[in-house]
Amino acid sequence: MLRLTPILLAILYAVVMYRFSSWRTKRELDARSTELADPILAELTRRLAGALGIERVRVHVYEVPAVNGLAAPDGRIFLTRGFLDRYRRGDVSAEELASVIAHELGHVALGHTRRRMIDFSGQNAIRVVLAGVLGRLIPGVGVWVANALTALLAARLSRQDEFEADAYAAALLTKAGIGTGAQKSLLNKLGALTAGAGGVPAWFLSHPPAHERVRAIEALERRWIAARPQG
Repeated sequence: MLRLTPILLAILYAVVMYRFSSWRTKRELDARSTELADPILAELTRRLAGALGIERVRVHVYEVPAVNGLAAPDGRIFLTRGFLDRYRRGDVSAEELASVIAHELGHVALGHTRRRMIDFSGQNAIRVVLAGVLGRLIPGVGVWVANALTALLAARLSRQDEFEADAYAAALLTKAGIGTGAQKSLLNKLGALTAGAGGVPAWFLSHPPAHERVRAIEALERRWIAARPQG
């Protein structure tokens, strides 16, 4: 039991920190966001809501200059002011923003936000165990290796979530009559719209490379076409 104590403490710490982070995020979003009011986007979200069989999809604007979309721990969907500014300038279309909303709806519907609490707790426990073992085997760099391996695991899980949310969005956009064209075109623009990740290896990134995401959507579309009844 004593051997398990560090692991249990690590898991407890991770859970507490996750809940504190969720509470702090909610306060920040409440203080710095307003409901999205754009007639063109409102029509597109109405079509998404119809495809989902719900009354409406409520979207909020988070007043930060970064270009991003996010699903809050409480299930709310946000677009950043930076994203809306690029839309106003014509760099991003309304349909492309609708694809971001559909993607974030996917994170909510697939339970990714809730699952991250479990993943984070498990990763913290793995980090503690690896740091203890590798710290004895290779003093001085063992802890660094443990942190790097845990970061690799976290990135892999996050990338899987992104592929799943993309697939959900592709299906939803297709059902809503918007289609996946804007989803793919936005992914191809991401490098220019965002700051990027410099020289960090792709497998450490929390999001897969855009071309891999587009390829996965196109593969999904081919499977849908192949599954259609012939004749």
